[in-house]
Amino acid sequence: MKQILMVEDDTTLNKMLSNILLAEGYKVTSACTVAEACQCFQQAIYDLVVLDINLPDGSGYEVCKIIKERAQTPVIFLTANDLEQDMIKGYELGAADYITKPFPNSVLRHKVKAIFAMLESAQKEPPHKIYDDGQLMIDFSSVRATFNGEEIVFAPLEYRMLEVFTRNQKILLTRQKLLESLWDSQENYVDEHTLTAAVSRIRGKIEKGGRKYIQTVYGMGYMFTGGNTI
Repeated sequence: MKQILMVEDDTTLNKMLSNILLAEGYKVTSACTVAEACQCFQQAIYDLVVLDINLPDGSGYEVCKIIKERAQTPVIFLTANDLEQDMIKGYELGAADYITKPFPNSVLRHKVKAIFAMLESAQKEPPHKIYDDGQLMIDFSSVRATFNGEEIVFAPLEYRMLEVFTRNQKILLTRQKLLESLWDSQENYVDEHTLTAAVSRIRGKIEKGGRKYIQTVYGMGYMFTGGNTI
């Protein structure tokens, strides 16, 4: 049974969201503060954390940073902040997704289901499914990546996007094609901001030392160039 940590300071909303996930067959632990969330994470192993950003004793960003320093547990940010820079900050910390309040109950169910599906799909990939150009190495079966021997942490969505890119090197992928490849099979919601932010995060992690991996074709989409030097 998948274990989820729900961190939300509004106790009524916390209970409602926890009940939604319990009804889906997940085991849910609730926390209302940064301190409680950190304590829960020290005492148990979770498969997913649903994390509010605005907490009474600090920020959910702090909790996410602590989580990512200890484990690869995926995080969904749950917040009233809908500014793109807030979303990008969350993604840069390694969040897998972002839900803006208010939202239909079905959104939470779909996003949780999609994240677990992506993780399970990555684990089922054959062991030889590796991209390696001498500098960037991505092992999609073990969900591990390095650049010049140094480990890189990618969120589940970023791994899925890199899988699509590396499978279609030097082929123009329209934004619509990417969205269909990333989301439709999981019956999830298409989000243009999520796509843009994910590409930005990937570039920040792999485009170093003059290497250019993802080319923007303005007005159309993106092309994975295989790390050309610029």
